[in-house]
Amino acid sequence: MSEATKSPPAAGTFCWNELMTRDVAAAKEFYTSLLGWKTEDVDIGECGIYTVLKAGEEQIGGMFQMAGEQFEGVPANWMSYIAVDDVEASTKKAEALGAKIEMPPADIPDTGRFSVITDPTGATIALFSR
Repeated sequence: MSEATKSPPAAGTFCWNELMTRDVAAAKEFYTSLLGWKTEDVDIGECGIYTVLKAGEEQIGGMFQMAGEQFEGVPANWMSYIAVDDVEASTKKAEALGAKIEMPPADIPDTGRFSVITDPTGATIALFSR
C-alpha cells in the first residue's frame, strides 16, 4: 500500500519522527551506516529539501536542515509526532491543560496538519492529523 493510501495512524499513537539538524549530510551518513536506513530527498518548494527516512520500504521519519532565525540557539534534535483526530481541538485542549503552544496548527501540503506544543513539564511534542 502506498503512503498516500495508508489508513491514518490511530489517535494517541506515535506516528512520525523528525530530525532537525544543521548537517543533513553527516546525519544521513551516520543513520544509514548505523541502522541501515535508506533516504529519499524530496523538494518541498520554498522550504527546501526534506529527507524521508525509510526502514526497508516503510517511511519511518524524516530530517531537514535547520536554517534561519527561528532555529538560532536550538540544538539539533528529534521531534516525535503523535496522531490525533483533530489538531485544532487537541491543541486547544493541550493549552487548557497547561501546555504552551510553540507552533499553532498549520498545514503540511499533501500530508495533513500539525502543531507543536510544550507540555507542562517542559517536553516538546508535535500533534498530527491527516
